[in-house]
Amino acid sequence: MEQTLEGHQGSVCSVAFSPDGATVASASGDGTVKLWDATTGQCHQTLEGHRDYVYSVAFSPDGATVVSASGDRNAKLWNTTTGQCYQTIQGHPFSVYSVTFSPNGATLASASLDNTVKLWDTSIGQCYRTLEGHRESVYSAAFSPDGTTVASASGDETVKLWDATTGQCHQTLEGHRGPVYSAAFSHNRTNVMSASMDKTVKLWDAATGQCSQTLISHQDSVCSIAFSPNTSTASASIASASRDKTIKLWDAATGQCCQTFTGHQASVFSVAFSPNGGIVASASEDETVKLWDIATGLCCLSIPLPYCQTVLQLRRPRRTRLTGGTRLCGIRKTSGRVSILARPPEVCMPCR
Repeated sequence: MEQTLEGHQGSVCSVAFSPDGATVASASGDGTVKLWDATTGQCHQTLEGHRDYVYSVAFSPDGATVVSASGDRNAKLWNTTTGQCYQTIQGHPFSVYSVTFSPNGATLASASLDNTVKLWDTSIGQCYRTLEGHRESVYSAAFSPDGTTVASASGDETVKLWDATTGQCHQTLEGHRGPVYSAAFSHNRTNVMSASMDKTVKLWDAATGQCSQTLISHQDSVCSIAFSPNTSTASASIASASRDKTIKLWDAATGQCCQTFTGHQASVFSVAFSPNGGIVASASEDETVKLWDIATGLCCLSIPLPYCQTVLQLRRPRRTRLTGGTRLCGIRKTSGRVSILARPPEVCMPCR
């Protein structure tokens, strides 16, 4: 059946999976956050209330709340069931670029153009600590898996590690030759990774502050990074998103690039793993979110998919040819079937 999926009207700046993997949240330059069904690609909530770009989005650990950060200097907490904003967090004097929950959901960390990271009590929406020390804008903040440490990535070319209780900086990671846009912890907390305008991803020993690996393959700034979930079925992987329009998958142990996902038509700003580690989501300046199957290397869903329809369903992979000017939109896997989505030849819109 033909379907039209209403999408963002601006660059997609951030993407996140819900803890159960059923929902994808996207934040956009159009000032909205959208919640999508991760299987069908249908938008089931549009969260409106920000007055500027929405740069970051994240789910609470229980999945009941989405938090968003915006150029309007605010962060907002939204009920994922009703789509209602129930709290607006104010305190930064300039744009808020990144926001994330602590592992227990009790604390929110926000990173801002004002060179600081602020820690907030989510129950009352009050800032109880400001982490000061960066000399330029802070683009990203991340909690360690145990919640004891906050990592911040800055335009001053450094990553700082902060004690989440005392607010003291106990490590400054130096080595990038450009602004650092993203930082994240490994699931055992022993490593921190960072992504930079210098086109590299670096892995650091969190205890010593020493750089253990530099991952080089992207042809432009690396905007976002993510560690794969701590699953027993796969070795740890790193996903990176770049202005070179690609997403790369790296072996965390060897530093080797294992896969390159291509398909976006513009810069890729954000990347996230599904909870089971089998899917990577990417958000792009081309106004789309794409979901990539790590096992096959294929894009299994592109959001939105305007005017696309299922033209063929297969129970097992086989060689297939689309004829008569039909344009391939994507491939979706559901209930043991593989659905091939295509646009009929009479519809002359490029696949978004």
